Amino acid sequence: MAGAVRNRAARFRWSGLWRTWPRRIALALVLVIVVPVLTAGTALRLNYSGDPGDGTRTRGRDAIWLGHAWVDGRKDDADLAAFAARIKGTGIKDLYVHAGPLEHDGTLPATRHPRARWLLDSVHRTLPGIRVQAWLGDKLATEGPDGLRLERAASRDAVVASARQILDAGFDGVHFDLEPLHSGDAHYLSLLDDLRGLTRARQASLSVAAHQIDPLPAAHRVVGALSGRQKWWSQEFFGQVARRVDQIAVMSYDTWMPLEGMFGGYVAQQTALALEVTPRDTDLLMGLPFFHENDLGHHASAETVAAAVRGTRLGLGRTDRGRERFGVALYVDFAALDGDWAAYREGWN
Repeated sequence: MAGAVRNRAARFRWSGLWRTWPRRIALALVLVIVVPVLTAGTALRLNYSGDPGDGTRTRGRDAIWLGHAWVDGRKDDADLAAFAARIKGTGIKDLYVHAGPLEHDGTLPATRHPRARWLLDSVHRTLPGIRVQAWLGDKLATEGPDGLRLERAASRDAVVASARQILDAGFDGVHFDLEPLHSGDAHYLSLLDDLRGLTRARQASLSVAAHQIDPLPAAHRVVGALSGRQKWWSQEFFGQVARRVDQIAVMSYDTWMPLEGMFGGYVAQQTALALEVTPRDTDLLMGLPFFHENDLGHHASAETVAAAVRGTRLGLGRTDRGRERFGVALYVDFAALDGDWAAYREGWN
């Protein structure tokens, strides 16, 4: 009789465990996933608080990415006059004009920018002091079989030849956006060294678009191991890139942030991390989202120009308020709304 009671008690205990097991799993998931996310979100929101203070506005070193229409014949003198009026009184100094893309072997067909001469002459005449840089880019074969392969010396040589071709055409500099570019890519650093030799000899500007910096230590390694893709660069690699160029523009959008306060706090963090490792003789620009797509990586209601500007100012004020070679970069002209321009003017200029 006593044995039967013990057996029934044991079965009851085990059945109770099986009934409560899903609840335990749910609780564990909350502890492992939800709590850290909420903690990170709260930290970012707190990072968005405070007053940026004086000395955190434009230094007259801002930039804007311009679409291909400016060099393929779709834009004319009237468009340039309207654009000149739009940027009057702002800190915009550099125009990154899309003149590519590069071929996967690194070459650049001259037919990609048939109206470049018109644009260069018109900008230099209408907007004295404004630099026109050729925006060149391509998909890298880092996460798939197709794309530019920087590990091939011939491809890197071709990219340098394409930059030479652009400078021969009269551009004031060259701006590279190569993605997805993994942190620690030694071939990319080698390419930048070669490009820097060319642009210095021509007294031209070398500029790059940069991935965001790890918001947590080794985040790029963790994400890479789990997904096979890398979103961030290590802070060390960011600094290695920044030391090889005249200008580095952080693509501080497409952040996955769901709320405006979290996005602004994230931009403040990114600004501080970038300032810590960017040489004082390199222009550091933080990207502003002048576009309104909605997908997993970008929520237009969260990634606003106003939040990006405020986050940039907070990061600057806390980290290096006196930095002169600093600004913002506006992405992109053809998707911008009047409200984006107003937020940029009111918040930064």
